Amino acid sequence: MKKLSARRRHPLAALVVLLFALATTGGLYAAFAPANSAQADSSQTLSVEQGKKLYAVGCSSCHGLSGEGTKLGPSLVGVGGAAVDFQVGTGRMPAQQPGPQVPGKKVIYTQAEIDQLADYVASLGAGPAVPTADQYAAGDVARGGELFRTNCAQCHNFAGAGGALSEGKYAPSLDNVSAKHIYEAMLTGPQNMPSFPDSTMSQQNKQDIIAYVEHVNNPAKNPNYGGLTLGALGPVTEGLFGWIFALGALIAVAIWIAARTPKAKKS
Repeated sequence: MKKLSARRRHPLAALVVLLFALATTGGLYAAFAPANSAQADSSQTLSVEQGKKLYAVGCSSCHGLSGEGTKLGPSLVGVGGAAVDFQVGTGRMPAQQPGPQVPGKKVIYTQAEIDQLADYVASLGAGPAVPTADQYAAGDVARGGELFRTNCAQCHNFAGAGGALSEGKYAPSLDNVSAKHIYEAMLTGPQNMPSFPDSTMSQQNKQDIIAYVEHVNNPAKNPNYGGLTLGALGPVTEGLFGWIFALGALIAVAIWIAARTPKAKKS
């Protein structure tokens, strides 16, 4: 007992106990920790590194080496992966040239590369994540129509055909836009569009709007019972049609009648 008591009072006893406890904890963690978690972390780290390389080549000249922004492009800190997936996934980024509106164009990155860019930008600061398929699943068409006419039709037109804004800007057409990108646009508010986070517009409301947009842009589900849509731009094209064709037809008929009316004989 005296020998054991003497060992406990040894100056290195506490250090030995600490090292033994750490070794035991590490061994237990290595034995029982899920391997998938470690693999996921490693995969995520690799994706961020690959995204950083892609960013340095294709994005840093406008947005800065660390996403801090420059005179040519805004800061990307805190925009989240959803903004990257929308902008790059629709071909808007990288932009061909600066201007009041960056149009969509052919996508130059693969989806895997877009995911890597999104992971890197997401690592710069917390922001909206890329939505999953269940988040942008279609909802109720009728309810979505009400929400769309209240929140979106002022710029995108009641049928999502797009419309002109001030100073060379415009709201793009929503025809052939994927449900994922519509959801991301509402979530992040790209360019001139206001953002609608879940605190402002719930996920269900976004799904309802997506259902309405898909419905009005699907001829099989929404046939044009009234005839030609004239671009679905409302009174602009309808008025233009009236002036050019209807009024033109009336003038042509008036000229035809005047040409065939016999002239009165002089007395």
